[in-house]
Amino acid sequence: MKKILIADDKLEVVELLRATMEGEDYQIISASDGREALEKIGKEKPDLVLLDVVMPKMNGLEVLAKVKKDPQTKDVPIIMLTAKGQQLDKDKGIGLGAEDYIIKPFSPSHLLRKIEEIMA
Repeated sequence: MKKILIADDKLEVVELLRATMEGEDYQIISASDGREALEKIGKEKPDLVLLDVVMPKMNGLEVLAKVKKDPQTKDVPIIMLTAKGQQLDKDKGIGLGAEDYIIKPFSPSHLLRKIEEIMA
């Protein structure tokens, strides 16, 4: 069973994502801030991370940069999820190594397709 980490400080977003993936063959774990996300990526070794950009303690772009610099975690695929839709933000996320950058609100079916593509 593939493991997915959802890192978002808004519980309702975590629950929406969890519900979206219900019925799929994924084990879901979550983190509510950047530091917790970084910790869980190191300990849990998820197969994919859904990472919010705006979070307390450490933002998603900082988490992304640290994950991609660490030889132990650099290959973990990360999809950035954010309400920040400017092209500059997207370019920065992709430039730091994110597999994709999805703008909130998003279509659950679109997100599931992206997850399946990346984890195939």
